[in-house]
Amino acid sequence: FALVLSLGATKDMGKMLGGDEEKDPDAAKKEEERQEALRQQEEERKAKYAKMEAEREVMRQGIRDKYGIKKKEEKEAEAQAALEANAEGSLTRPKKAIPPGCGDEEEEEEESILDTVIKYLPGPLQDMFKK
Repeated sequence: FALVLSLGATKDMGKMLGGDEEKDPDAAKKEEERQEALRQQEEERKAKYAKMEAEREVMRQGIRDKYGIKKKEEKEAEAQAALEANAEGSLTRPKKAIPPGCGDEEEEEEESILDTVIKYLPGPLQDMFKK
């Protein structure tokens, strides 16, 4: 049985069993070409995805423009610029906004001033203004 095996064995079987391998003189060159091909494929893939992402970003920007949406980075930059503009030349914390209802209604102030003046007038004059 061992005789038959050794007679019918091919070169590949001999390699698998640990026999001497044939040295390919161009093996290093082929490996280098294969590595270069892999690098080239990877670069092409990256270029393809960069192009696709650029197209998506153009589409996203169109949507942002249409609906007036700002990127998160733009919002943060504007908020920071507003804080810096408010704080420019100031050594204290930023001023708070005036609460609603303070100083907005001039008509009420005029009436209250007139009422205040009427209060301090003598009684008969108060009656004249109230009528």
